[in-house]
Amino acid sequence: MMTEKSWETVRVEFEDGIAWVVLNRPDKRNAMSPKLNAEMIEVLEALEADDRCGVVVLTGSGESFSAGMDLQEYFREVDGGPEHIQLKVRRDCSLWQWRMLRVYSKPTIAMVNGWCFGGAFTPLVACDLAIAADEATFGLSEVNWGIPPGNLVTKALSEVVGYRNALMYIMTGRTFKGTEAAAMGLVNSSVPLEQLRAATVELAKDLLGKNPVVLRAAKLGFKHSRDMSWGQAEDYLYAKLEQSQFLDPERGREQGLTQFLDEKRIRPGLQAYERPVPTAG
Repeated sequence: MMTEKSWETVRVEFEDGIAWVVLNRPDKRNAMSPKLNAEMIEVLEALEADDRCGVVVLTGSGESFSAGMDLQEYFREVDGGPEHIQLKVRRDCSLWQWRMLRVYSKPTIAMVNGWCFGGAFTPLVACDLAIAADEATFGLSEVNWGIPPGNLVTKALSEVVGYRNALMYIMTGRTFKGTEAAAMGLVNSSVPLEQLRAATVELAKDLLGKNPVVLRAAKLGFKHSRDMSWGQAEDYLYAKLEQSQFLDPERGREQGLTQFLDEKRIRPGLQAYERPVPTAG
C-alpha cells in the first residue's frame, strides 16, 4: 500500500476500489508543468503497488481536465536552460503521459470534466477508456500560436480519430464539444456534466468485476498487436493467452467454463463469471 503523501499538483482519493487521480492546478486550468509531470510519475508508480486501487480514473479539478502544457513553465522557463534540464523535462512528460499510462498494469479511465487542450490529448488517449461531459471543450490550439502540436499529440489523435477529423482540428485550431468527441471516437461516450461522475463510477465498477490478470492481458494484447503483422500478432496473442492462464491465481478460465458448461449458471455473452471470494491470508 502506498504511504499517505500529499502532492502539490496532484490529488489522489480512494473510493471502493477506484483511485481518483486529480490534476490539481485549477487556477491554471490544470495545465501540466514540469512539477506536475514529475509528481504524476510518483503517483502512478505508487498506485501500481496499492491494493486499494483496482481502477485509475484520471480527471482534473475545477472546471477543466487539462489545458495542456503550461507554456510559461514548460517553454519560457526551460528554453535556453542547461541541456540536461531540457532532456529531463521532456523525458518526464513522455514517461507518464504515454510510456506508463498506455500500458499501465491497472485499467485506466479518463474523465473529461471540462477544458481539454493540446498536450492533454496524449494522456487522454493513453488511458484505456474515456468519458466526457457533453459540455467539455476540446481543442488543438497550437497552430494558433505558431507551432504544430507538440510531443505525441498528433500520434495520439491518429490512434483514435479518423483522418479528416484529425486534420480538421490540427490545421484549424477549432474547438469541439464532448458530444462531437464521442461521435468521432476520441472518447467512448459523453453525458451531461451532472451525470459524468456516476457514469464513470458505473464503468469503473464494471471493470472491477473482471479478472484483473485477464483484463491486463486483453488490453495489452490489443494495444501491442495493432502495430504487428498478422503472423506476429497471432504468436504474440497466443503467448499472452498462455501467460494470463499461468499468472491467474483464481484460474478464471476454469471458473468460466465450469459455470457456463457444467453448472449452467452464467451466460458469458451477458455476464462475467462469478469470481471466488478471496480468503483472508
